[in-house]
Amino acid sequence: MLRRALLSLLVPASILIGCDPASAENRLALVIGQSAYKSVPALPNPANDARAMSQLLTESGFTVTSASDLSQDQLRERISDFAGQVAAKGTDTVALVFYAGHGLQIDGENYLVPVDVDPKREADIPIQAVRLNDVLNTLTSVPSRMRILLLDACRNNPFPELNRTAGHGLAIIDAKVGAPGTFVSFSTSPGAEAEDGSGANSPYTTALLASAREPGIAIEDTFKRVRLAVNKATDGRQTPWDSSSLTEDFRFAAGSAPATPAAPKLAATKRTVDEWKRDLQGKPVDAAHELIVVDGTDEAYEAFVALYAGTPRGLQARDRLDRHRRMVAWSSAVLVNTAAAYRAFLVQYPDSDLTATARKMVDRLRNRPDNALPATNVALAAPTCPCNVAPTQQKKADVPAKKRAEPDRPRRASAPPRGRVVDEEVVVVRRPPPAVVYEPAGPPIGIGIGIGIGGGGGGYGGRDHWQGRRGY
Repeated sequence: MLRRALLSLLVPASILIGCDPASAENRLALVIGQSAYKSVPALPNPANDARAMSQLLTESGFTVTSASDLSQDQLRERISDFAGQVAAKGTDTVALVFYAGHGLQIDGENYLVPVDVDPKREADIPIQAVRLNDVLNTLTSVPSRMRILLLDACRNNPFPELNRTAGHGLAIIDAKVGAPGTFVSFSTSPGAEAEDGSGANSPYTTALLASAREPGIAIEDTFKRVRLAVNKATDGRQTPWDSSSLTEDFRFAAGSAPATPAAPKLAATKRTVDEWKRDLQGKPVDAAHELIVVDGTDEAYEAFVALYAGTPRGLQARDRLDRHRRMVAWSSAVLVNTAAAYRAFLVQYPDSDLTATARKMVDRLRNRPDNALPATNVALAAPTCPCNVAPTQQKKADVPAKKRAEPDRPRRASAPPRGRVVDEEVVVVRRPPPAVVYEPAGPPIGIGIGIGIGGGGGGYGGRDHWQGRRGY
């Protein structure tokens, strides 16, 4: 009897231990593919990428909503509806958005490009496109377990009118400065452009379809494999990039991890340049290059550049290292958002694809003090509201000196000073109001009082939620 009772307890426990981790959480995904652009040539692969990703995510336990060739209004509506679905599912929800199509950065802001845009100048993009920070802020506005944003959106700028002034690729998004539980992946590194690919899918989606199906692999290790696969497929021209503030594990596919998994989720310490040099010393170029691509840190790239400076891989690594440092400096200038910050960027990088934008920002901000509160352009930064600050009371020291030194004027003894209490009984006599006779002049008139209360929600960074316009 005792053995039978223990067996009855062990069987359900074994089922729970071996179950799919996705069954313990809600998984929702929104998959968007933008191919049929109206004012520029169509992109062949985003529609294919979206279909393939929808199938992968369905296999991974996600409830998938697919959409393609969305206009600006449709794109906003789908994102809003998806946020509502996440809110309805509750806090134990993994929300994933996959976007394939065109993406642009204007003035340090990233934008997803609907199929109905037709910009004639840079100023048209914030009006006609959808700000990426608004997508992130919409997702973080509803409670969820984690948010995953996958962007195959760094393809070449298709608008000739914008090519002379807009920066290449997308600007950096640092998930660590916002709400914990966020993972962002770009199909290529910030400031670079991705390839659409010559096959049925883009290089990024092709690598993700393969890596995400490996059983038991944590998401960070999945995208290390994606980085390496895309770098090899493009002969080093394209290397994906990601930023994570996840505090929990996530795996696309259930199952046991391989015997020799990739690096653990949380590395103990970041290796220095000298440590990387010792690790790479004596290795073949390609083997050493694979190690730094998987790692992705500036320290690894700097060590590789020092050891293999004269090789083609060394030149590629140098280009990636310089571009990443430039994009970090640009991100810092955009965050501070003062004329002095952009001037400092121009001193450090006087000739780059961001030079025209930096000069424009200096001119735009020339009349604003450098110590003024800057506009926040980084996604997920904590909002500030001046209405939450208690009003300061005026102190005596704030009263002008002339008023403090001025003596009180002499008053008559019979008339007590105003505002002072005296020990006398004060009798106030008021005349009765004149009698008013109201005579009806017609039928009764009904009076309706309507009170309208409008509440506006400011998006992160103190901008209108969808317009993304700067408040200068």
